[in-house]
Amino acid sequence: MALLRGLRPLGPPRRWAHNGPSYETLEVQRLCGADAGVVVLGLRRPEARNALSRRLVAELGDAVGRVGRDSGARVVVLRSLVPGVFCAGADLKERLGMSEEETRQFVPTLRRLAGSIEGLAPPVIAAMDGAALGGGLEFALACDLRVCSADARLGLVETRLGIFPGAGGTQRLPRLVGPALAKELIFTARVFDGREAWRMGLVNHAVEQSAGGDAAYERALELAREILPNGPAGVRLAKFAVDKGLGADPGTGGALEEACYAQLLNTRDRLEGLRAFREKRAPVYTGE
Repeated sequence: MALLRGLRPLGPPRRWAHNGPSYETLEVQRLCGADAGVVVLGLRRPEARNALSRRLVAELGDAVGRVGRDSGARVVVLRSLVPGVFCAGADLKERLGMSEEETRQFVPTLRRLAGSIEGLAPPVIAAMDGAALGGGLEFALACDLRVCSADARLGLVETRLGIFPGAGGTQRLPRLVGPALAKELIFTARVFDGREAWRMGLVNHAVEQSAGGDAAYERALELAREILPNGPAGVRLAKFAVDKGLGADPGTGGALEEACYAQLLNTRDRLEGLRAFREKRAPVYTGE
């Protein structure tokens, strides 16, 4: 079945030792201690409010690829290290200097990067402690869960520039809020706050901003800590089953779920879960 394509057998854990390249516009942090398994991708282009330049897109794409090869990553958090903004969208100053052909090649790159974020095996949480506009919001839509500060400003504003969301926003937004509301938001280029985003169902949580300006990030870490104790193989395959089953008929979706579940039957984690239940203790999962 077409929906079963991409379902690969679980392999032995492979870890990315964080000794990779030093990025200019991005900071990659692997948390440790009780938060081991959480990888944080922090956007840091303060001079342009994290606008999506070619360099930032290339560096984020490289980091996402590296995390994708690291089965030790159990949860990924995408955040900003620039106060007051998540991502302001396209770098319009850079875009003005692009030829039509360069623009034609760059926009699909944004779309592929959003797809790579969406396709990561572990859950990905977007923490928006400030403005997420245009492509910045499209990248957040590609994440599994979204948290924002209540005062964050969000919107797909591309039609103001005579274009439309080209990094997957026209596809992902309707699945979250419904096609009629998605069309309204895209056609009007409306900017709304985090509270309204929560009422729409666009974000999982909208939290009051803290004095430190990182309330959404802290809430994202709380979500990550709820996920971490659970079996990583089960979480990854549950994500795959949900994502690939969206829009499928019940028969095809059921076959997909069965195929995913079959991969878990011979895992050490499944047996560890049963033993821990019998012994009345917390399970210790390894992802194997």
